[in-house]
Amino acid sequence: MFRQILRATPRLLLLFSPLLFGAAYFATRFPDVPGASAGSYVSTFLIALPALVALLHYLGPQRAILSLLSLAAFGYAIETIGTTTGLPYGPFYYGEALGGKAFGVVPYLLPVSYVPLVIGALAASWNVGSGQDSRSGLVLRAAVLLTLIDGVLDPGAVALGFWVWPEGGAYYGVPVSNYGGWLLSGALAAVVLLAVGRPRGAPPPGAVDSVILALSFWTGVAVFSSLLFPALLGAALFVLFLYRRWRLRVGSGGKATTLGRRV
Repeated sequence: MFRQILRATPRLLLLFSPLLFGAAYFATRFPDVPGASAGSYVSTFLIALPALVALLHYLGPQRAILSLLSLAAFGYAIETIGTTTGLPYGPFYYGEALGGKAFGVVPYLLPVSYVPLVIGALAASWNVGSGQDSRSGLVLRAAVLLTLIDGVLDPGAVALGFWVWPEGGAYYGVPVSNYGGWLLSGALAAVVLLAVGRPRGAPPPGAVDSVILALSFWTGVAVFSSLLFPALLGAALFVLFLYRRWRLRVGSGGKATTLGRRV
């Protein structure tokens, strides 16, 4: 099966995944070299691009743009609440490594990195080939996947100084409350995408690609920062998302799975 999955995966995706893994070495070892900030912006946009393009083809320009704007607004709102009140994640603040911040609180770059994760997690949660899928089931699975992704991302982001947990935490300096917050915010983000985008058939495989690329980079950050469990979790999720991509491509047998109205 793994050979089938690899054969069904675009060559560019297979090429850029190890390149991003390798780029994590330079991000962890040489964070202050000239041009590092510009490189971070460029790589973030390139990682996000596959999911954004897939969403445009999937929903059409109008619903896709509305969905992106809604998710961006939600991301800014939940992160602003989080940094100012500590809810729902716990007390944290963004460092200077992510550049300028809206109202001095949340980085401008946030939606570019966050929105593709929501798109990919929801796409990977689709039960292809099983007839109708319940909205509540999709939301729950997407929220769990987003929380697992953050189990790779957050320790690495702390190591790179992207954000700071001043009170620390049990999971590589990250409090457990953060993951309860991600379950909640992930579920809400999935609801926003389903409500605004109003998808019916199964999403295209490309909707998962940005998550695969992001996992390549953040797994590399975990490896080169000696974060054992996040590295293992990242590798497992990388394989899982490759599998879910393959399922989106061939698992439906040419028939799109529809989204039922059950909640």
